[in-house]
Amino acid sequence: MKGDALDPKALIREAYRMEHVGQVECRSILMDWALSLPDGTDQRAALEALLARHGAGAEGHPMTELLQEGLARLASTGRRGGWRGCRAKP
Repeated sequence: MKGDALDPKALIREAYRMEHVGQVECRSILMDWALSLPDGTDQRAALEALLARHGAGAEGHPMTELLQEGLARLASTGRRGGWRGCRAKP
């Protein structure tokens, strides 16, 4: 999909097309994807949409596993960044 806002460089799509791609390569691809997203993009929504688009029927694919892991990490982080996240709670 040319001009895809969720996958601007088509990195995720190509990862699913690669034969014998491993977890290490997929991690590198996912990092490049995350850095390529336009400012203000909702990463959680993007991951959900990409997982729905590419992950259905590819449950054993390493990219599917990483997309699911990314969603789980985004859902489980209740920590705030910066000094507020490190400040001792009363």
